[in-house]
Amino acid sequence: MLGAIIGDIVGSIYEFNNIKTKDFPLWSHGTTYTDDSIMTIAVANALMLSNASLTEFHKHLIEQMQSLGRKYPHPCGGYGARFSGWLFSDEPQPYNSFGNGSAMRVSACGFAANTLNEALALASQSAVVTHNHPEGVKGAQATAAAIFYARNGASKEEIKEYIEQNFYTLNQSIDEIRMTYSFNETCQETVPQAIQAFLESESFEDSIRNAISIGGDSDTLTAITGAIAEAYYGIPEDISSKALSYLPQDLRDIVIAFEGRY
Repeated sequence: MLGAIIGDIVGSIYEFNNIKTKDFPLWSHGTTYTDDSIMTIAVANALMLSNASLTEFHKHLIEQMQSLGRKYPHPCGGYGARFSGWLFSDEPQPYNSFGNGSAMRVSACGFAANTLNEALALASQSAVVTHNHPEGVKGAQATAAAIFYARNGASKEEIKEYIEQNFYTLNQSIDEIRMTYSFNETCQETVPQAIQAFLESESFEDSIRNAISIGGDSDTLTAITGAIAEAYYGIPEDISSKALSYLPQDLRDIVIAFEGRY
């Protein structure tokens, strides 16, 4: 789950200032966490409070998303208009979104699940409170499945085969994507690219650099890539400690507790 937060923080300054290169400093002036990290942490805390029980997860999920979102109402980049309305509603309802927000916040589900079916079910539940469009659920499930496979020792070839059989065709290389890719906030035009950035990587850091280099919605795309890469490679200590230093203490405590448990 920390891998998603690292991707978000590193990508934060490139979201609206894309760079089409892998040669850039990981940490720069203005680098910070965004709504992606806040909502990722909210999902993680909901999972811990519910012990990853599906029946309890839904209730805790809405509570945690609204609680942390209201506590941090003005993150870098802000919240989307419809999500902001949901965040401050007394009766929050899903709004049929297929935006990539469902995939960027789902990573904890892939780490907490004991089985693939559980990962898929938790991912669906994490999505449908807002993103109940089939493509919104699909993006969350594909991300959680890739994480589950990666942390359980699957090869990249096995991960790719599963994703292609069940979710997306991965038929473009990073170099090909980079040539034409532009800003897109949908799951279907973010999640496959993020997975490909992982598949072509040589290390955790290289996966982050791959994701940033293709452009687009950089913080969200790289959050997805970073979560899968964490499950596959682990995270170098210097990168994890630096990323944690950007978070307020209460958010940092949740991340540390989740990483310790799962």
